[in-house]
Amino acid sequence: MGTTGAILAAVATDVGRVRDHNEDAGLVTPHLVAVADGMGGHAAGEVAAELAVETLRGIGASDDLRPRDVVAGVLEANRAILESAARNPAQTGMATTLAALARVTVGGAPHWAVANIGDSRVYRVVDGGLTQVSQDHSEVAELVSLGLLTSEEALIHPARNIVTRCLGRDPLEPVDSWVFPPHAGERFLLCTDGLTNELRDSTIARLLTDGDDAQAIADRLVTAAVVVVLGSSYGPGGEVEDEADEETAPRNGHSEVTS
Repeated sequence: MGTTGAILAAVATDVGRVRDHNEDAGLVTPHLVAVADGMGGHAAGEVAAELAVETLRGIGASDDLRPRDVVAGVLEANRAILESAARNPAQTGMATTLAALARVTVGGAPHWAVANIGDSRVYRVVDGGLTQVSQDHSEVAELVSLGLLTSEEALIHPARNIVTRCLGRDPLEPVDSWVFPPHAGERFLLCTDGLTNELRDSTIARLLTDGDDAQAIADRLVTAAVVVVLGSSYGPGGEVEDEADEETAPRNGHSEVTS
């Protein structure tokens, strides 16, 4: 567990019961946390995810971050993935999602900045209410927005693991970002689809509002890479269901991923 001022953070990840290797990566630094879900088959996906979070590690140590620094870090992560793939043919086509939360300064006041590409998510709890800050870049999210699927149908749709944006692409699709002021006692969850494919938002909300130990909750959600960040404190309260069989895959990517 990491502690910075009034912020507590914890990270946990596990290969689960389906895959024989882990393509998720998590990062906790003094001022930035992130999760990534790699794509690209054995070895390459985990390389992409690790490159993404490690690229952000440097800016996470700064106590004078601006929102543009977070987006610039995501763009630099994309360059690092492309350069590594160019040097190593076995990594051709590797890609990753990335979701990041950073403490930044706007107009001399502290704010939160969120950056996202892919279907890894950032959730926020304020006064007991759970909201998804990030927006999924996935085929099912597009179908839901068009009214062609309901949110419940999206959870079991055969294309639910297909993302429409990811790092590791040239040109890179747009990176979404949000900036907002802090709220006393708020809590955040950063997670990959290994969690959200299995847990409904109501269960996630219960986990995020029950207890005071960030690491305990992260450990209970160990089937996916999870970062939990609190403005106060936090802990356990719920069971994690079986991990989904599908691996995240880019819509038009070159990754060799079995479903």
